[in-house]
Parts: sequence; C-alpha cells; structure tokens
Amino acid sequence: MSTLRQKWITAPLLKWIKKVLPPISDTERAAMEAGEVWWDAQLLSGKPDWNQLLEMGPPTLTDAEQAFIEGPVEELCKMIDDWQISYEDHDISEEIWEFLKKNRFFGIIIPEEFGGLGFSPTAHAQIVTKISTRSTSVGVTVMVPNSLGPGELLMAHGTDAQKQHYLPRLADGRDIPCFGLTSPEAGSDAASMVDHGVVCYGDYKGEKTLGMRVNWHKRYITLGPVATVLGLAFKLYDPDHILGEEEELGITVALVPTDTEGVTIGQRHLPAMQAFMNGPNWGKDVFIPMEWIIGGQENIGHGWHMLMSALAAGRGISLPSLSTGGAQLAARTTGAYAHIREQFGISIGKFEGVQRRLAEIAGIAYVLDSAHKTTTRALDQGRKPAVVSAIMKAHATNGLRQAINDAMDIHAGKAIIDGPSNYLGNVYRAVPVAITVEGANILTRSLMIFGQGAIRCHPYLLQEMEAATNPDNDAGVKELDALLPKHFLFQLKTLGRAMFHGWTGGLFASSPKGVGDAAKYYRQMNRYSAVLTLVTEISLMSLGGELKRKEMISARLGDVLSELYLMSCTLKRFHDDGSPKEDRPLLEFAMRSGFHNIEVSLIEVFHNFPVRFVGQFMHFLTMPWGHSIRAASDRQARACANLIMEPSDTRDRLTQGVFLGNPGDGIDVVEQAFLKSHETAPIREKMKKAGIRSLSVDAVEQARTKGVINDEESAQIKSTAEAVDKAIQVDHFDSLGEQTAKG
Repeated sequence: MSTLRQKWITAPLLKWIKKVLPPISDTERAAMEAGEVWWDAQLLSGKPDWNQLLEMGPPTLTDAEQAFIEGPVEELCKMIDDWQISYEDHDISEEIWEFLKKNRFFGIIIPEEFGGLGFSPTAHAQIVTKISTRSTSVGVTVMVPNSLGPGELLMAHGTDAQKQHYLPRLADGRDIPCFGLTSPEAGSDAASMVDHGVVCYGDYKGEKTLGMRVNWHKRYITLGPVATVLGLAFKLYDPDHILGEEEELGITVALVPTDTEGVTIGQRHLPAMQAFMNGPNWGKDVFIPMEWIIGGQENIGHGWHMLMSALAAGRGISLPSLSTGGAQLAARTTGAYAHIREQFGISIGKFEGVQRRLAEIAGIAYVLDSAHKTTTRALDQGRKPAVVSAIMKAHATNGLRQAINDAMDIHAGKAIIDGPSNYLGNVYRAVPVAITVEGANILTRSLMIFGQGAIRCHPYLLQEMEAATNPDNDAGVKELDALLPKHFLFQLKTLGRAMFHGWTGGLFASSPKGVGDAAKYYRQMNRYSAVLTLVTEISLMSLGGELKRKEMISARLGDVLSELYLMSCTLKRFHDDGSPKEDRPLLEFAMRSGFHNIEVSLIEVFHNFPVRFVGQFMHFLTMPWGHSIRAASDRQARACANLIMEPSDTRDRLTQGVFLGNPGDGIDVVEQAFLKSHETAPIREKMKKAGIRSLSVDAVEQARTKGVINDEESAQIKSTAEAVDKAIQVDHFDSLGEQTAKG
C-alpha cells in the first residue's frame, strides 16, 4: 500500500511541489535557518498552549542589575542635556563618553570574566529604555555596541584568542566598535553587496601571511566616525584556488582595526538631526590576515548566517527598547499636559477627540511594554526567536511613530517649538531612523514576518520543502510520504477548529485556568489562531510559490500573526501583574483594538486574494458573519485616557521606565504642574461652583475676597497657576539662535 501511495500520490505531489516552490536564495535560507521558533509556532499551530507562555513568569532583575539601573543609569540620565547634545554641540560630551566607558555601558552583555557587566537581556533592555527617555542619541550610543556588532559576534563565534584580546577592550571602552554591513549598492539586499575580498598572500608584521585583499564602501555606520575596530562584512573570492577548488566563498565577517593601512573613516552623517555618531567608511586594497576573520578561517562564507543569528536576538532588544521608552514618555507627559492645559475654560483632556488620542497612546505604551518584557524574558531563557524579533522591531517602531504623532497633536505648539523645554520634538525626529534601520519596516512587514513565519513555524512545511529539494528523488519521495498523513491530519483538525470557532464566534474555544474574566480574550485568541492557521494552509496550497510575490497578501497575514503575538504578551503581562482591576481599561482597549485590526486584515486578504473564489471560500469558512468585534468603544477610550491623566499606581506601572527629569527640566516642570493641579483640585472645584473658572491672579483674589477660598487655599491655587503657566510656556531665541527667555 505504501509503495502504491508513493508511486501514484506522493511522487506526483513531490513533482508539483518542486514546480510551485519559490526559489530560495542563500541569503534567504541563512535567514530562515538563523535563530529559532518559539511562541510564534504556537500561534500558527491553531491551538496555542497558553501554559507554555504564562508559566514563564515575569522578567526579573538581579540585585546587581537593579543597583546599576538605580545608580549609574540614573546618574547618567541626570548628566544628559539633550538640547545641548543635539542642537548646540551636535555631539555627546567628553564627560558622558568617559562616564560610559568607566561604568562599562559598552560591556552590558559582555561576560564578567572578560571585564563586562554580564547582564541579562532584560537588564540590557531596561537600561536602554530609560536612557532613551532622556536622549535618543545617548540611547543609541549605548545600544549599538550591545546589539548587532563585534561584541555579540565575538561571544558567539570568536576564537579564544579573539575573545581574550577584544572583549576586555570593548567592555571598558578602550575599543569602540562599529559594524559595516550596509553599502550604497546593498541595503536590505545583502546578496547584492559589491564589497569584496580576494584570498592572497601579503606582508603582515614583516612576514608573508595568508590573508585577503579587501575593497569596500560602507555607509550609515553607527559609531563609525569614532570606532577603533570595524566589524566588516564582504564577499570573499579565491580566484587562484589558494584554499581549494571553489572560487566564490560567500559573505565573510572580519574585525579590522580602523588604523589599518588603506582604511578611510569618512566624515559623519547627520541622521534626522540626531547627534549619535554615524558615517561612511572605505577600504582600498586593505590586507586582512586570515586570523582577523571572526572565528578564524573556518568561518569563511558563514558571515550572513552569523549576522542573522545575532540579529535574531538583538533585533528584539535594541529598537524595541528605544520605542517602548518613547511610547512611555509620550504617555506620561501627554497625560499630564492634557490635564493641565485648558481651552474654553476646561482641561483639553476632557475633549473627546483628545481622549481618543490619549487612549491610543496609553494602549500603545501598554502593549509595547508588555511585548518588550515578554520578549526579553524569552531571551533571558536563551531563546533566539527570529520571527518574533522581526515582529518586535517592525511593530514597536511603528507603535512609537503613532504614539509620538498623537502626542505631538495634543501638545500642539508646545511640541513643535524647539528648545530645552521641548521633550517630544527630538523623539519625533528620531522615529524615521528607527523605522528604516535593522531591516526597513516595509521589507520586514511584507516579506519577513509571514514569509519566514509561515515556513518556519509550520510543523511540516519546512520538512516538505527539504524533501522537495533533496537531490535523491527516491529519498525525497520517501521523506514526503512519511509527512503527508501527519500533514493531512493537521489540516483536518485545523479546518474543524477554524470553522467551528468562526461560526460560533469563539464562544466555545478553550482558555487557560486561573485567568478570571480575561478568559474571553483567550478564547478569541484561540479562535483567530485557528483561522490564521487555516488561511495559511489554503493560501500555500492555492498560491504555492506565488504567495512569496504577493507582498500585500503576505503583509496582511503577517499583521495578523504580529497582532496575535503582541496581544499574547499583553495578556501575559496582565496575568503577571496579578490581574489588577485598575489596569483593566488598558487591557480592554488593547485587546479590542487588536481583534479589530486582525479582522480588518483578514477581510482584506479575502477581498484581495488572487484566486477570487478561494478568498470568498475562506471568508465563508472562517468569518461568515463579517466583523464580529468592533474597535474599543468611546467608554473604554475615556477610561483609558483617564488612567494617564490622574496620579495612580497604574500610571506609574505604565510609565515605569521614564526618567522624570532634573528639577527645572521640561518633563519635571510638566510633572510638577500636573501633581499640584490634582492636589488643588478640590479648591478649584469650589471656585468653579462659585462661577470662577479662571486661574488668573484677579480671579483667585476675587474668590478669596468673596470667601469662596481662604488665604491658605489662595496661596496654593496661585502656586498651581504659576506651575501650570511655566509648564505651558515654550522657548524663544534671538536672531542669532541664542536662547534668551521663555514666554
């Protein structure tokens, strides 16, 4: 029976699979093989095991990590003057550079045995988050050496000699690293890289040495202008067959001291007016000994895989940390400002249009912080979730963009007039940088998240693809034949789940124990997980390799997977926090927004599916009633907005990573006005009942004279009025650009 099945079913099917399979380049294969799958695989299983996620527990810090955040990180934030860095000096001061080196900020991830701090991904992330709320430029400067770069690559792939030499020097700042990947000809498409090296013999330290003669041009290299050691990616060739028969050896990564003959460090770029160091560099006929290759000669050609492995973890920490900090900053300051700023005699935070924007900001901050914590918790456990890291990078930076845009709209002139008291403008300018680096978001969303996720997370698809590419056809048939019954059973179960939950609105889906009233959200998550899994199966079967080229369809399916991940993290965070009743508006707003986004994306997939009747069929199977969950209601939006306009434990939890500023800073001034306003709210209410709404000196004196308020209350109200007036002021300058006063 098995032989007949192989002959009449499996063999023809294998032939068809080979025909429809998309071609996979070496760079794509390396990207898919890098890192690992994790909770993303559960979400694409159709029946996620929630215990796996919830039992991870919340992220924690060691005593040493907590002390570092409360000590050197806090001290660093107090030293930073972002206006001076970004608009006066266009550089980080020497004092701050020395502080960073002395306190080993560049060695956060380097083990203690090499002189580093040896901190966890969670600690790394929280450090970057807090610094970024003070200064994007300083945050990036700390972030880069601890993210994708020589340090991480050395720890994972370096030889013992390389580790012993470089890691202590990187940890204490004697060496400043940068990493050169992007070139004018190749940004996201590393396969098009023209930077190249040729295997040859050359003179090194007066001796004939086997090495490479390398030429390159790199740009957009962060820390490049100040780097002492360059991590360099290039294509290596061996035309003279010195190493063997193969001529094209592949992308290779080496460490090159920047004072090496032939290396030119260019002048700096100025990315969106940010002051962190970034610039181009060139190499002309630079001789590089083989021992400079990270990991030695045996790692020739493994550079792209090494980079993708590092990115699988680093992309989940660096920019998501910066984005989370920015969203928290937006929530903290905008809630305060919306409360103290009055128009037409009432707080602008009472305008419903403003309330909706406040709710969006609060919801984004809650979701990003939740996903940030869950992802770093997974990294703490040694996981390298490549697809999850791509989700985090793309959606955290997009979330930051929306939060900052909304915050700018609410602050209005307060946020668009530059000066030392403007705490949002520079974050706003930095957003496009975060959007475009470490894999541009358009590419990540359109090609990577679902393109890699559908293949890597599927229980059988990758194995089937490997069977189809097996050069031994008979062996490939046998491999596929063993997988087919399992895959068919998986499809039947997925079809049953998706149809049942789709037609019943997820009412009968399961939920984990001990989640209380949040069980309804877990049921919907299981529903949409089953739907996405079925839609993925049908899309792959009907489109095959063509799905890879349907980037709009792939992007929408990636959005569904991403929303499911972000919402999973939000549920986990709520559970980890002990399901506080006061945080429920944030959870409700986030979950309803996420479910609405999922349904919009799925319906757009169905309506735009290339095979029209297949799209209609999927719609009928999984969402026969159309939209079943609306976006968060106005009531929920008001409740969410109020949480960031009132002092509370919820507001403090939501914005835990924000540095609240030195006395007199823009953030501190608004925060103090906010607190005073709430302290004197009962006094203000008495004045309003008496028909006195203004906080002017005359109005307060009138209230005192009439006996509405007493002398002590009058003094308190005047102090509040002065604090509010100071908080809403903006900077102005003389014609030479020198700040003269506020008004």
